Amino acid sequence: MNSVIAPGRTVGTQPAQALPRRGGRFRRRVRNSWQLWILVLPAVVFFFVFKYVPMYGVQIAFKDFIASKGIWGSEWVGLEHFQRFFSSFYFWRLLRNTLGLSLYQLLLFPLPIILALSLNEVKNRFFKRFAQTLTYAPHFVSVVVVVGMMVAFLDPRIGIANHFLGLIGIDSIPFMQEAGWFRHLFVWSGVWQSLGWGTIIYLAALAGVNPELHQAAEVDGATRLQRIRHVNIPAILPTVVILFILDFGSFMSVGFEKVLLMSNSLNAETSDIIQTFVYKSGLLQGQYSYAAAVGLFDSVINILMIVGVNHLARRISDTSLW
Repeated sequence: MNSVIAPGRTVGTQPAQALPRRGGRFRRRVRNSWQLWILVLPAVVFFFVFKYVPMYGVQIAFKDFIASKGIWGSEWVGLEHFQRFFSSFYFWRLLRNTLGLSLYQLLLFPLPIILALSLNEVKNRFFKRFAQTLTYAPHFVSVVVVVGMMVAFLDPRIGIANHFLGLIGIDSIPFMQEAGWFRHLFVWSGVWQSLGWGTIIYLAALAGVNPELHQAAEVDGATRLQRIRHVNIPAILPTVVILFILDFGSFMSVGFEKVLLMSNSLNAETSDIIQTFVYKSGLLQGQYSYAAAVGLFDSVINILMIVGVNHLARRISDTSLW
């Protein structure tokens, strides 16, 4: 009796079959569905060229980059730029402002869920469509236009908001110049612009809820609020978890363009964030290596946040990105 089976040999009357090679299986899949591979190829090329190839320049964060010498010719300085940033007097202000805006926005994460649950319960089709259009429309307004509207409406002299305050006996308030108002204006204008658009995914998830579950709950005497709590919310919970993880992936990215448009020297105490600092120190002051180090620090924090939240979500709810 043979104790070792070699490919192509037999034991008794049963032939031993060689295992198919992985490379052969992969080539077979490509050959059988080449149309799908061609379809996905432009996206792969785009991400490779514009997302992965630029990572080659990350090394300037560890060098004293001089454009005339190039990346390879510049002197290696290690963690000098990171130490300079961490020991600077503005480090804690930048970190506090960035985290403050991010946490403020995160606290309002349930608003699209509430709006979607509310619209899903509306029975009047005309009002439902009108409400959806009214809430979706601001998403298509440019950030520049939104900030321009705020500047016009909140102007201390001719703005409609201060005109209304004057009618009720309150002195005009320079909203765009006061540091205390910056966070509220930034976050709530963002809510106005993105709230309706953010409900689309939740409404799509609610559309997939089996109507028989609601019928069974009604037979058992459940009220509308009870059906929302025990039927609708569990049905969209996986979608909520995935979007929450994705939001954490951009936790430190609070909207560079809008902050830059809204910031000025008077509200700099609360409007200075890491991203605008990277822009000012890198492009305006020409400190490329220093700006790259600060930007890399910001990206590493984002990666750690999304990995940590994804791990936590997988342990708690069995729903995660990976």
